[in-house]
Amino acid sequence: MSDVVRPYGDTSGDGMVQTSFTLPVPAGRRADGAALALAAAMGLDPAMLVHARPVGDGHTFFVVYGRVRHAVDLDAVRVAERDYPLLSAAAINTAIRRRLRRKLTVVGACIGTDAHTVGIDAILNVKGVAGEKGLECYRELAVTNLGAQVPVPDLVAAAAGADAVLVSQVVTQRDAHLRNVRELSAAFRAAGRRPLLIAGGPRFDESMAADLGVDRIFGRGTTPREVASYLVHRLAEPR
Repeated sequence: MSDVVRPYGDTSGDGMVQTSFTLPVPAGRRADGAALALAAAMGLDPAMLVHARPVGDGHTFFVVYGRVRHAVDLDAVRVAERDYPLLSAAAINTAIRRRLRRKLTVVGACIGTDAHTVGIDAILNVKGVAGEKGLECYRELAVTNLGAQVPVPDLVAAAAGADAVLVSQVVTQRDAHLRNVRELSAAFRAAGRRPLLIAGGPRFDESMAADLGVDRIFGRGTTPREVASYLVHRLAEPR
């Protein structure tokens, strides 16, 4: 039997969901009506407007609560599972030292116009994230963090001889993150040398790695140890 689930709001399986959006309409009764009409078109029945607030000139932000009839068959859900072991810091260093007999080199950056370095810093910098130290803390990793708004040609030049390149993309307007990563992949192909390419950010679909021309995509909640374990899996384990 399929494992089918529905959203939970007030009672189990009642289908209640909450969504938010902005409309280019000045706040007022007409704007409220437009928000409810949109919610109805989205399948919320009944829909309740629980919050409306002006945001800027001629725009209103809404929160709508309502019931949907949709359900999810968990047996049909496909996600990108981790296909490598999650190693300890000691095991990561040992594997690199024994297999490579040198330091594994990593270059990271935010490319294009993206100036949000929180993600790349969380993975690379010593302070790390979620109680884990960043890749700079691993003795057998040589890490270079180029920072924000790095042009792709500059990253390709800086990554000469690197084992792996990590890029973080937070800005997603008009699919800038997808365009930038495809540009990165094409630039390394044109250069005739291709390190392991890893992209990360909260709005990536982790199943799109092949489509974007990279080896791996890491999404929201990724920790430094996950990335380091993947580097060992791809670069410092016997194939």
